[in-house]
This record gives sequence, C-alpha cells and structure tokens, in this order.
Amino acid sequence: QVQLVEFGGGTVQPGGSLRLSCETSGNFFGIYGMDWYRQAPESKREWVAGRSAGGIINYSDSVKGRFTISRTMNGRTVYLDMNDLKPEDTAVYYCKSKDLWGQGTQVTVSS
Repeated sequence: QVQLVEFGGGTVQPGGSLRLSCETSGNFFGIYGMDWYRQAPESKREWVAGRSAGGIINYSDSVKGRFTISRTMNGRTVYLDMNDLKPEDTAVYYCKSKDLWGQGTQVTVSS
C-alpha cells in the first residue's frame, strides 16, 4: 500500500528556513504530481504549492518568492524549501498526491 511520509518540521525563528520532505515508494510523484497544504490552528486547510506530473509548479500568493517545491528524479521524494519564514507560516504541513495524504508535520515560527 502506498503511503506518504513527511519529515522536516520544527521550530524556527522569524526569517529562518526549513526544508520539508515527503517520501513515497516508486515513481508516485512522477506519475501523479504532488501538492503541499497547511492547516493553522482553528483555520481551514489551505493549499500552499504544487508540482504537476508534467513539471508545472504553482505557489499560493502567501508563499510565492519564499517557498520552493522540488522533486527528486526518481519521483519518490518531494521537498518544500521554506525561506524567510514568518509567524503566520505556523501550521501543520501536509503533502498530498492523488487521493493520499501524509501524516502532517508541525512547523512553528516563533521568536
């Protein structure tokens, strides 16, 4: 059974950086593409960034210019590089591909 497993959350000061990763088996991300979502406390889950199977990349306006999504050539791992983090980026971050979700990883931006 295919699963998505996330790594890389943590606590960072404003202006800092973190790298999230989402791993799966086989070339899953190469076939289906992948998206990152996040959910802050008492807020709805929101889309953050996505990379299609064909390589088209999009970002939400709130993270454009600060976050970068990338993928390994074998399609097994997708990264979300987050720079210039702000307190409003604090949330649980989830990866999603096809109809599968990762377990979520907490990102906290606080001084």
